[in-house]
Amino acid sequence: MSAPVIASRNPATGELLKTFEPHTRAEVKARLKRATTAFEHHRRASFAERSDLMARVAGILETEKASLARTMTLEMGKPLRAAVQEVEKCAATCRYYADRAAGFLADEPASSPVGRAVIKYQPLGPILAVMPWNFPFWQVFRFAAPALMAGNVGLLKHASNVPQCALAIEQVFARAGFAEGVFQTLLIGSGGVAELIADSRVAAVTLTGSVVAGSSVAAAAGRHIKKSVLELGGSDPFIVMPSADLERAVSTAVQARTINNGQSCIAAKRFIVHQEIAPRFTQLFVERMAALKVGDPLLETTDIGPLATEEVLQGLVDQVDRTVRLGAKVLLGGKRLPRPGWFFPPTVLADIPPGSPAFNDELFGPVAALFVVPNLEQAIQMANDTPFGLGSCLWSHDTREQDYFIEHIQAGLAFVNSMVASDPRLPFGGVKQSGYGRELGCHGIREFVNIKSVVVN
Repeated sequence: MSAPVIASRNPATGELLKTFEPHTRAEVKARLKRATTAFEHHRRASFAERSDLMARVAGILETEKASLARTMTLEMGKPLRAAVQEVEKCAATCRYYADRAAGFLADEPASSPVGRAVIKYQPLGPILAVMPWNFPFWQVFRFAAPALMAGNVGLLKHASNVPQCALAIEQVFARAGFAEGVFQTLLIGSGGVAELIADSRVAAVTLTGSVVAGSSVAAAAGRHIKKSVLELGGSDPFIVMPSADLERAVSTAVQARTINNGQSCIAAKRFIVHQEIAPRFTQLFVERMAALKVGDPLLETTDIGPLATEEVLQGLVDQVDRTVRLGAKVLLGGKRLPRPGWFFPPTVLADIPPGSPAFNDELFGPVAALFVVPNLEQAIQMANDTPFGLGSCLWSHDTREQDYFIEHIQAGLAFVNSMVASDPRLPFGGVKQSGYGRELGCHGIREFVNIKSVVVN
């Protein structure tokens, strides 16, 4: 029985854009062979050579950002201006690692009673990247830029609903001058991932995606004693205290909940507000969520586009419906929009009961959950009452509250008076079921290297 075709659909209309035949097992093995051969050359290239190639990648992204962004928008529905910004961020990250990789991975002198000692950072080999659809360029480049600059080669298994993005990224690296096999896209379904991890030529694996997918990949990597890095879901808290700049907090809250049509693991999802300011915050928040324009993501006037797939939409509808049936109050939205495409309106829920999806789970779409608390201690307790621990933020100008939040929040990212965001200069990742390992910064480039201790007597 042949594998099903890989389909690219426009989520704003449901229209089929293009189909692709999956790579056969023989084609995948041929690409693995090319990756192994390419690694033997690429690992020996100097940092200067790799830097020149990565800078060329950045140049292509900057020059062609409009067309690449349009591909992204047509394939997964993000507003076009956000897609342009995503490509620009990828280019900046390529330049960041092109400039700094040599310093991050330079030999480090060390002490030893036996003799001269040094710590070396050396590449591992072909790295498999299993990537999601929500940031189809950014998720890939934040892996690829540091991995390739470290001397590894990349194998991309992208989400099956963004094949055009996956192939476009492969072409960008090829056109920049990277040798054949240094970065390759594998058009396969998720069922082929375990077999890839088992292949002796794959040195390690990184995944961004759901907890279920992360658990599966971690188990496969563990069976074969291979390094893995996981960036999984998040149910990020957005805590607002009375000392906050309320206007700024509300404006940021709207942006933080609806970024990427609400489909971001670090989007704020639970808004935990002190009872003293809760009525005013709620009024302003609902008003500004209601003012957002839902529509064609190719239009500059659109704030919220469609969800990426019908499956994502149906999942969100089910979560909201179950939460409301259990007693939550709908302050805004709450129902799928009656129009072609996979649209869900900005939605605000309050009085959310424990045990409901909006209380316990990650909602992937423009749905905000409001909670009211009497003090910061209970806010932190509620914020930590989740299986996730990715991003978090506090809005307060009280330094004691800031210190308490930073010390006690269970998250890989803690932002004060600003929106949680990924930045190539800072390590990115979570705790608990949000995953392990780090991307970005100097920590990210060291995830997929052999940290070798050398002693010469």
